[in-house]
Amino acid sequence: MFIVALTGGISTGKTSVSKVFKENGIPVVDADQIAREVVEPGKPAWKKIKAEFGDAVFHDDGTINREALGKLIFDDVDKRRFLNSITHPEIHRRIYIDVIKCFVAGHNFVVVDLPLLFETGVMIQYCHKIITVTCEEDLQLTRLMDRNKLSEADAKKRIAAQMPLELKCSQSHFVIENSGSLSDTEQQALKILEVLIESNHHWKIRGIILATAAVFFSGIAWLLDYKYKIWSQ
Repeated sequence: MFIVALTGGISTGKTSVSKVFKENGIPVVDADQIAREVVEPGKPAWKKIKAEFGDAVFHDDGTINREALGKLIFDDVDKRRFLNSITHPEIHRRIYIDVIKCFVAGHNFVVVDLPLLFETGVMIQYCHKIITVTCEEDLQLTRLMDRNKLSEADAKKRIAAQMPLELKCSQSHFVIENSGSLSDTEQQALKILEVLIESNHHWKIRGIILATAAVFFSGIAWLLDYKYKIWSQ
């Protein structure tokens, strides 16, 4: 099994693309969903956030006030880095677990929806292919303002906090241009899906894993046999 990373910029349309993969039976590990789960009330990351940022970034029911927290961290790069140091290890650990589950289930490949793939750099070495979803800058800004009810200034801060889209595209294997219709975006995703399905790379990965396992267990067997012979003397 191999890993396909799905990334892009904030509000460029990754959700529409991941939906195409899901509808065609491809497992998708959603980092954003995991990010919401690791900060649920009582979780270790939630406790660290509360200790660092206080009650101002929480609702009365204990859940995180994402609007308040977002405004705080996008106005202060040090606070943003600190928050990332709390949440990112937890998020990546969950991603690895979910990917392993997909491998055990027998899937040929898994799509990991990871918005900050390039920014963190943690999982790039494990990805066989990278798909970046992009769109025109003014459209991205408008979508973000409409979706999150942000002012133009706040929306620009959030976009500027990520790597420029053109740089992400230059480092990707596939690029989906999502400035047009939903149908056009879906057709681009389906063409990429065809290429991924036809790939035999998953056999190479499985072969490496099986060979490694064989060497490991052979070594264990030899060691046990060696110790048995010594004890028998």
